[in-house]
Amino acid sequence: FSKIRRIAPHYSTVLVTGDTGTGKELVARVLHRQSPVAAGPLVICNCAAIAEGLFESELFGHVRGAFTGATQDKTGYLQRADGGTLFLDEIGEIPPAAQAKLLRAIQNREVQRLGGQKIETVDIRLIAATNRKLWDPSERGVFREDLYYRLSTVEIRLPSLVERQDDIPLLTTYFMKRFSEQFGKPGLELTRRAE
Repeated sequence: FSKIRRIAPHYSTVLVTGDTGTGKELVARVLHRQSPVAAGPLVICNCAAIAEGLFESELFGHVRGAFTGATQDKTGYLQRADGGTLFLDEIGEIPPAAQAKLLRAIQNREVQRLGGQKIETVDIRLIAATNRKLWDPSERGVFREDLYYRLSTVEIRLPSLVERQDDIPLLTTYFMKRFSEQFGKPGLELTRRAE
């Protein structure tokens, strides 16, 4: 938390790493809320949910006629986040061709829509998250080294629950309260033995 408070007002690119379920999106939301662009949009892109052939169109947008089925212009995630924060969840799922274009967009703060000629400037904070090791010398070609280094200028590693077992009672209390309200069952508690 102290690291989040320290970097939120200053850094424009942050990599959040940790196991699934450790709260990477929550960290991204806090980083955005404590940033100078908190009044701007927080745009969330789940990279794992985008079909491989659609990455460029989704990230950068496209113009009408850029490909079969492109019946109108589309704004990509980068342009939607202009003036705010773009959170790229599971960034390791981006295919190599889109990685190169993303690197250029991050470096130059410019976006060119698929099939378009016009280059547009974007002012964004970029927060990327992953639950796996992005760059490993033994796995060349999986994730671009230069993109990894651009993203990991500042890295926040979230510990797994195994590393913070003292948090289990706090989390249990939180979830019991949340679900008892959600399902209209007030007063649900765990027995000492179950806890």
